[in-house]
Amino acid sequence: MSEASQNVNIEVAGGYQPQVVVLKAGVPATLTFNRTSAQGCLDVVHSQQLGFETALPLNQPQTVALNTTAAGEYDFSCGMDMFHGKVVIR
Repeated sequence: MSEASQNVNIEVAGGYQPQVVVLKAGVPATLTFNRTSAQGCLDVVHSQQLGFETALPLNQPQTVALNTTAAGEYDFSCGMDMFHGKVVIR
């Protein structure tokens, strides 16, 4: 990560790896989700707190831009809310 931007790759296969992402407040950030497993409900990722919902086609990375102005802990999950991850902004 550089000070100009923060870019984190998250592998989606039976859950999220890494499951917890730590970002610096005030620095533009993106999460790139890459679903490598056809397992059920992981074909969508969403976060009401962070304001996104994105379909995750198999083996097609999808990038989500995040607003990092407010420090805190924000959850994201699969379409059925069975698999969870967290973004921590400090």
